[in-house]
Amino acid sequence: MLMKSLFKGMMLVVAVLFVTHAEAADKTYRMSSPDGKIVVKVTAGDQLTYSVEREGKVLVAPSQIAMKLNNGETIWGENAKLRFKSSHIRETIPSPSHRSKEVTVDCWQMDLSCRDYGVQFRVFDNGVAWRFYSRLKDEDVVTVDDEVAEINFDADYKAWVPYCRNTKEPFKDSWESIYTYTPISQFNPENLAFLPVLVDLGERGKVLVTESDLESYPGMLVAANAEQGGFAGRFPKYPKESIFLPTRCQEKIVATEDYIARFSGERTFPWRVIAFAKEDRELPTNDLVYALGAPCRIADPSWIVPGHSAWDWWNDWSISHVDFKVGINTETYKYFVDFAAEYDLEYIILDEGWSPPKEGDVMKSIPEIDVKEIVDYAKSKDVKVILWVVANVLDDKLEEAMKYYGDLGVAGWKVDFIDRTDQKAVEMIYRISDAAARNKMVIDFHGMYKPTGLNRTYPNVLNFEGVFGLEQLKWSNPDMPLYDVTMPFIRMVPGPADYTQGAMRNANKTNFRSIYSTPMSQGTRCHQIGTYVVFDSPLVMLCDTPVNYKNEPEVTQFIARIPTNPDRTVVLQGKVGEYIVTAREKEGTWYVGGLTNWTGRTIELPLTFLGDGMYEAEILTDGVNANRVGEDYRREVRTVNQSTTLTVDMANGGGFAMILTKSK
Repeated sequence: MLMKSLFKGMMLVVAVLFVTHAEAADKTYRMSSPDGKIVVKVTAGDQLTYSVEREGKVLVAPSQIAMKLNNGETIWGENAKLRFKSSHIRETIPSPSHRSKEVTVDCWQMDLSCRDYGVQFRVFDNGVAWRFYSRLKDEDVVTVDDEVAEINFDADYKAWVPYCRNTKEPFKDSWESIYTYTPISQFNPENLAFLPVLVDLGERGKVLVTESDLESYPGMLVAANAEQGGFAGRFPKYPKESIFLPTRCQEKIVATEDYIARFSGERTFPWRVIAFAKEDRELPTNDLVYALGAPCRIADPSWIVPGHSAWDWWNDWSISHVDFKVGINTETYKYFVDFAAEYDLEYIILDEGWSPPKEGDVMKSIPEIDVKEIVDYAKSKDVKVILWVVANVLDDKLEEAMKYYGDLGVAGWKVDFIDRTDQKAVEMIYRISDAAARNKMVIDFHGMYKPTGLNRTYPNVLNFEGVFGLEQLKWSNPDMPLYDVTMPFIRMVPGPADYTQGAMRNANKTNFRSIYSTPMSQGTRCHQIGTYVVFDSPLVMLCDTPVNYKNEPEVTQFIARIPTNPDRTVVLQGKVGEYIVTAREKEGTWYVGGLTNWTGRTIELPLTFLGDGMYEAEILTDGVNANRVGEDYRREVRTVNQSTTLTVDMANGGGFAMILTKSK
């Protein structure tokens, strides 16, 4: 139908709703998941609403969705008719830079359309998603004034909420925050939260709210929806005017338009995702966001190499016992290359400083750095080089930089300080990803919002920050072990996280200090090792100084053996905020890791996931004195099979890791 004008004499604001006439009775459509347990109900009337139930119990209460457009009175004809169709979708998607080598999609799709617009719902066994789409002509340019995206609940449940730290300008944030566990009614009305948000429905399970396929459209944040008892989407306005900050030439938006997006022609809009888990351990391997991402745009992704990287910035270039002056210079990075080669690490990263940051020109390097010499030396050692860069600085000379450094042999980019989620920022991210793919270069996005399926579309995008990572301990004293056993159930659900782990100085609550130049971790050595199994990271850092790793070769060799692109991932045990145990399999070898919060615990670990036959288990667990000295660990090698149950002790802030190799 053609909606009535909200303001007479002004341009019509249209919500994308689907009814036959204004006078017509509401129409309700239902669709079930393949297993029949989850049901989505969509009601089209004066408003378009949806609700979700599982086995007759409410997951999401009636919630309104709409897109408010500003394009005159040409969208709907007076006698426009609603069209409905359904389809079953089942496919297997290759996933070369995901937590498993393939993802199986099985869902039912409902499509409601009305002339130039439509909405689709997909119902999976583990969640529901919806998105709008348009079928306009290419020359028809439309603005989106706003979007209505409600997620309401039938009671005042508690939720894990990651508030924006930039309270004055929440749409200009790095999306790094700890979680506040709060009743929805106590959601801070003066702030917004970024996604994902996890809601605890008690015995019914948990619901995670996020989005996927965010292309050429602003990312969604949420505010409290006090009247309806849930959350309401909030979107940044379209940028109008910007300045460049002097320190790193970062682009800062200083004025915006009155709308959130512009589009034309035929296109789809982002999927709004409601992921469901009956048990906590199902959350970290929920693949809806990846499955809903746009299909891969790289014809042959076989050149993409996940792996481990030696890294300079976290340890502040703290190298000793060498005969050259350490710093941001060619000799120092050759030392990093030698370390990476010694332990079979695939990459090194040249972080901030190799290019003059205040000049904002990615084509320049400082006199102390010879990029070609470093790359050639690394190539001779079978090590790849990644360069750090500010996002808009790279974008300014995108094609020139990609070709020049690609021809030079640089393997990829660590792209930093995006710190926005408006439509233009999202378009820049896709532009960089595409240019990198065409030049066979990988990407690690920092200062970045959560993953939204981009790593399916461009699997050369190996990792994303948008996580409260280990760098925070260089300048603050949060409860990191608590975060480490909360984040995998929330932030990690939509995709990998560049947490930058691997600290070799490990402290308990009493002796931890935030030190910028020689930082340490909270919790035990085995807690750090366990993160290499528990956290999804196709490109994973060894954040500490090579000196410390060389002093602990047993640990370093163990970490380097843990694959970053497993064939499959299973979370064996876990509870949000308490502990997690994850198993990953790669070519018949299993890797198991566990983490706990500041509460020590003993777990019983049945090895029923193993195949037939005997396995050699190399096990690293917290030592008997790990509560006093975080570096204390114990190594054990024993023979096990699928009938074995291991008893594993984790210290306060502790963890464990094991590699199980099939006996010959």
